[in-house]
Amino acid sequence: MVVFGSYIPLNSPIHRLDARTKLLLCIWYVISVFFTNHLWSSLWLTAVLLVTLIVSRVPLKMYWSGLKPFLIIILITVCLQVLFSSGGQIYWHYGWISITSDGIANSFLIFYRFTVIITASTVLTATTPTLQLANAFSWLIKPLKWIKVPVDKISLMLSIALRFVPTIMNDIKVIMDAQRSRGMNFHQGNIMTRLKHLLPIVIPLFVSAFQHSEDLATAMEARGYSLDRPRTEYRQLQWHSRDTVAIVLIILVDVGIGILNFI
Repeated sequence: MVVFGSYIPLNSPIHRLDARTKLLLCIWYVISVFFTNHLWSSLWLTAVLLVTLIVSRVPLKMYWSGLKPFLIIILITVCLQVLFSSGGQIYWHYGWISITSDGIANSFLIFYRFTVIITASTVLTATTPTLQLANAFSWLIKPLKWIKVPVDKISLMLSIALRFVPTIMNDIKVIMDAQRSRGMNFHQGNIMTRLKHLLPIVIPLFVSAFQHSEDLATAMEARGYSLDRPRTEYRQLQWHSRDTVAIVLIILVDVGIGILNFI
């Protein structure tokens, strides 16, 4: 399963791109998603994403497995959009809750945007090592140093956060397996009962997260880590011709969106 924040080491054209290029492409793609106002432009962006998934050589079913944990949040957002949106033809109305044509259309749009944005972000983290991604983010926000923004600290926090996402997901799996071995059934009862069943997961998870943070802090202190000292990098980010080609391709994608929206 591809978990957001985990890196899948492969040798694909996407993996070989510079981390800065992939970060820029991902941000560019997410912004482009919000400019898709019609069916054809949405299908165009979806096709671009599918081609990217195939070129990354990561099996599509692994991306689907990584998307499933977010489906509950997406579906809740979609349901709220359907029930509390106004405008267009009214299909059902009860008090201050109504189902309208505009609400249904907006719910499909929100579902589409959530899905492609999460998938595109997962492609970024699955094809880019955590350290390189943090360095690319540091390069992107480096101009903020002029206004005294702690760029190095922000990059460090991002690197640690991405590094521990797979670890925390693994801790959740271990805790849930331990609770199941003691007779816990997480799929039994109504919604409130299931939420109460999550309590035995949350408390050990917090304890484990604090333990990981303490161990990491001790290890960094033992190695003399300090943000006040200049740091060097063993692996330097290098821009190649393929990165320029990728930027040109995303520009062409946006041109296609503009043409489809105009038509």
